[in-house]
Amino acid sequence: MFFGKKKPKITPPATIPAHIAIIMDGNGRWAQARGLPRAAGHSAGSETFRRIATCLNNLGGQYLTVYAFSTENWKRSQTEVDAIMALLERYLEEAIRDMEKDGIRLRFWGDTLALSPSLLRLMEQTTAISDHLDAENATGLQVNVCLNYGGRAEVTRAVRLLAEQCKRGELDPADITEDLVSRHLYSANVPDPDLIIRPGREKRGSNFLIWQGSYSEFYYTDTLWPDFDEGALYTAITDYNSRTRRFGAEGARP
Repeated sequence: MFFGKKKPKITPPATIPAHIAIIMDGNGRWAQARGLPRAAGHSAGSETFRRIATCLNNLGGQYLTVYAFSTENWKRSQTEVDAIMALLERYLEEAIRDMEKDGIRLRFWGDTLALSPSLLRLMEQTTAISDHLDAENATGLQVNVCLNYGGRAEVTRAVRLLAEQCKRGELDPADITEDLVSRHLYSANVPDPDLIIRPGREKRGSNFLIWQGSYSEFYYTDTLWPDFDEGALYTAITDYNSRTRRFGAEGARP
């Protein structure tokens, strides 16, 4: 009566997809619905990201890829962009402190040329820690942060790299395969996502992992990202586990 109802205990799914990707959508709408500035929604969303990454790490997840800032997000107000970048810096400062303890590695996918020197320095530090954890054969979660990222820009970059090799006579165009293209993407050496989750009511891909997500399972929910909790994650994974993936052919999920 006085302390409210206890939250029911949530049982996690027995099988966790190796690679989950998330479009972290709805921060601004979450804030506006509460009469708060959009920056408050991004702050709440960063806490959700931290909580979901910790949850997946504890469940034994292998890869989590998140859409943190797209190439199109620069069109937002300078105030909002500055708030997002400040949150990223604060998160990386905390990650530098905790990564080795938690065994979580951070990788960055996207064009870093437009990012601030202070953010780049933090990214270099987290990358060095991740390299060390890889050398130690750490088994924790690898989080891929898509920052100043666009799927079309990523594929265009890969095509340019291959074209330069052809121009130098190092590669015959006839030898270009899907696997070779994949090895020139930011996601080289990372398996394609099994499940792509999009909170926030929208039902589109928004230029996210357009190559890697060709055969991913998609899960959409009206829940805004700051409200997306462990229970929502378990629901998405349970839905994924109920599906049969055929990859364009008949047969059960391998």
